[in-house]
Amino acid sequence: MQYIWLRRALIIVSLASLGWFIFTSQQSMFIVKVYAVIAALTFIAYALDKAAAKGNRWRIPESTLHVLALVGGWPGAILAQSILRHKSVKREFRLIFWVTVGINLFVLGWLVTR
Repeated sequence: MQYIWLRRALIIVSLASLGWFIFTSQQSMFIVKVYAVIAALTFIAYALDKAAAKGNRWRIPESTLHVLALVGGWPGAILAQSILRHKSVKREFRLIFWVTVGINLFVLGWLVTR
């Protein structure tokens, strides 16, 4: 991958931003719990989609995976993309994924700083 450094930088910045928002929030444990649950569900969705792809069965729509990332499941998606090697190559999917991460972090930042 020619942009591996960019992907790593985006992961670091995204996780650092999430950590900062959690650290500065009055509701930090609630945020951690919500993100952990949604991230776990997102990882499972990626795993099910990968298994379905291998078995030539019904797939989870990409839009569903993006919505899961948008509502806070992106840490689980990053893990799934790295560990399962699923949805890590298709450029359009990755671009939309990173947009959902940015939107999620923007909204979270707005919520914890207002």
